[in-house]
Amino acid sequence: MKNKLLKILFITSIMFASCTNDDDNNDPILINANENIALKASEINIKIEEIASANTNFNWNQVSNQVLWSATLQGQNLMTIGFGTTQNDFDRSKLSNNQFIQNELFAIIEKYEGKKIKDILVSNDEFLNLFDVLIEKQETIIALKRSKSLRYIEPADYRYLENNAEYQKKKSSSGCGYENATLSTLDYTTIAPNAKVPWIFYQHNIPAAWNISTGAGITIGVVDTGLSGSQSLMNSNFNSGQSSGRTVQRFGTYVDSFWPWSSTTDGVNDKCGHGTSMSSVATSPRNSNGLPVGVAYNANLVTYRASSDVLLEGYHEQNGVKNAFTGLANNANVKIISMSMGYIFSVGKIVDGIRYAHSKGKLIFCAGGTSTTFTNFVGVIFPAWMSETVAVTGIKEGSSYQKCDVCHSGNKIDFTIVMERLGSGNTVPVNSYYDNLSNYVGGSSVATATTAGIAALVWSKNPSWTRDQVLNKMKQSSSFYPNKNSEFGYGNINALLAVQ
Repeated sequence: MKNKLLKILFITSIMFASCTNDDDNNDPILINANENIALKASEINIKIEEIASANTNFNWNQVSNQVLWSATLQGQNLMTIGFGTTQNDFDRSKLSNNQFIQNELFAIIEKYEGKKIKDILVSNDEFLNLFDVLIEKQETIIALKRSKSLRYIEPADYRYLENNAEYQKKKSSSGCGYENATLSTLDYTTIAPNAKVPWIFYQHNIPAAWNISTGAGITIGVVDTGLSGSQSLMNSNFNSGQSSGRTVQRFGTYVDSFWPWSSTTDGVNDKCGHGTSMSSVATSPRNSNGLPVGVAYNANLVTYRASSDVLLEGYHEQNGVKNAFTGLANNANVKIISMSMGYIFSVGKIVDGIRYAHSKGKLIFCAGGTSTTFTNFVGVIFPAWMSETVAVTGIKEGSSYQKCDVCHSGNKIDFTIVMERLGSGNTVPVNSYYDNLSNYVGGSSVATATTAGIAALVWSKNPSWTRDQVLNKMKQSSSFYPNKNSEFGYGNINALLAVQ
């Protein structure tokens, strides 16, 4: 009798919850005539800039339904829906009723769009509680926002920079380039067996730290534009000179297509140059070729071609980064993730991917930002501003802290790396995109990859440590510890102290 009563009460509660949800979505949706007119891209950008310029980390839950709907229409009608019973429900494996909740949202979409979900569902994530779908009606957005199972709803392909006329007139290479440069003899020191040590390494006592740790046994994951197939030191000669017994793996998650339904990636090779530079400064071998050595020259490397360039704009770039983070999260060998890319506002699916990787114990470093005319109104960029990431920026050499000419700073920064010379303005020597050639690279990007390399030295010295123990040791070995500077975090890391 007792079991029968409990069963009745359970069924009644489910019916009540269902009816409550139905009642919410059956309430008439009334939209004022002036709010049912789609805004132009320029008008949407003004709304974004108003929020971002007020020193606020912009995300789409800060805008009206009209702006949200308009941005969706401007981006091929693509929307990302994050679902769950709480804001922490990003992991699909930990939400037992994820399929039930998802189907509830599917039903709302079918009702208001008047289409079968199978005809408009673009992507359904395997690991995260999110999906991408085509939405045409503002009423659908409003109905979804009434659901208690909605974590966020965002335009999945709105392109702020592409819709900025001034940016289009003056846009740069977005961090890409295949250049090479003859290195000044003032910018490196040659050590056995014939490797060049970048000048900045001495600013952080990295060569002295090599007497204790070289990163062996630690795997760094680099989320960027891929790895050049033309630079042998990062491929077939990854084990050369005094680097041995390690592996390099390359993956691709970026789809080079305007069409959202496309799912075939364009491979693992870097077609930008930025990713090769970042992998080089973190892990390049201590070689006999007369080329720059990396910070953790005995660490393993896993690279992802997740984007075409460093500005994460558009559906396939943001999707590629999300998939790279889930891939690295599920790779038990990876301990450290470095990403020297970002955007001016939050992207829900990337937030979920980073939080998923963080939940797996990964130590995640992200670039604080490199300024252009169109991003300097933002402080520390996304995703470096997230609490799950460690934000890094670059500063000039010298006893006083002065950010590099193109670097962002702010209270979200955790560490700094000296990467710009006062006199010449030269930055950091790295391996070029092409074999047997060198180049210079700067900004918060190279600062981030350098910091990831230092973390590998610390973790290699203390292989049983957790992420938090490694991070705490790095903080304790930095110039401002135990305080945190309002612009530069804990400051410059002393790698030798960090491995002692």
